[in-house]
Amino acid sequence: MNPFQLTRQLIDIESISGNEKAVALFLRDSLAETGARVELEEAEPDRPNVLAVWGNPEVVLSTHLDTVPPFFPSREDEHFIYGRGACDAKGIIAAQVAAAVRLREEGISDFGLLFVVGEERNSAGALAANRNPRGSRYLINGEPTENRLVLGTKGVLRVEVEATGRAAHSAYPELGESAIEKLLEALNRLQAMKLPEDDLLGKTTCNIGLIQGGIAPNVIPDSARAELMYRLVKPEGDLFEAIQLTVGGLATARKVLEIPPMKLGRMDGLETTVVAFATDIPSLTAWGQPFLLGPGSVQVAHTDGERISKAELMQAIEIYVNMVKKLKRETIPQGD
Repeated sequence: MNPFQLTRQLIDIESISGNEKAVALFLRDSLAETGARVELEEAEPDRPNVLAVWGNPEVVLSTHLDTVPPFFPSREDEHFIYGRGACDAKGIIAAQVAAAVRLREEGISDFGLLFVVGEERNSAGALAANRNPRGSRYLINGEPTENRLVLGTKGVLRVEVEATGRAAHSAYPELGESAIEKLLEALNRLQAMKLPEDDLLGKTTCNIGLIQGGIAPNVIPDSARAELMYRLVKPEGDLFEAIQLTVGGLATARKVLEIPPMKLGRMDGLETTVVAFATDIPSLTAWGQPFLLGPGSVQVAHTDGERISKAELMQAIEIYVNMVKKLKRETIPQGD
């Protein structure tokens, strides 16, 4: 199974979050040809995860089937494969499949592959898989880390802040109450907050990613809202309560999503890093001690120049093969 060809085939099957079924069926058929026992398990209607196992899986390699929009097809040159999902995570799927083929050629069994839907939105596939684990002791999750083993990932706290006011004609502002002005003051207060720090993961950060409000420039706005994304370095704890207190009197805050930060397993012989993005790992706790590593750079993921290095992809196959072998032989210390 040629990993470059497989990467391009996977890229060319559009699988934006919510539309993963076609790529899942393609992988089911491809993996069945390798002698794997393959199952589809629906996380949501017409959104199946793919599980392929050889024997009783002690170690499972995993990543996600979905991509962010917009779709664009594959192309390649001497050094890179381009296209939506090239590094996040179609190339990683191809590397994990190629590693599985290598392991079987070497007579190794008792491992598996798990490909899930919905990682880019709400981890729906991971949450569904976590309700039906298969006894694995170790999980190797794939995200673009430039083939470096990740010692820790930041978490996520997504918050919606909403302000209300009273509409009026803008020629008579004293008759109204601007929700936008209240929201802006609330956001200024939030930006001034002192946020938690961690020796390994660094600083908690906050991004004001979306602001909406008003209906026309000549109308005092009676509603306004913003969505914020905090990248957590410690469990959420009292942070959301502090956010609520900070905006109190001006707006209300609602928690939309929380993913905890993670400190992960170590393994000798691999270059290491720490990343600011979140993964499915917190939703796959029943699948064993987690490790995080994959080819590609997150700095080009989700961009119109998304690509994966052919050299990194081939290196990842070797790394995954060696990690599975090592994990089947040894007990690896849990991350601190």
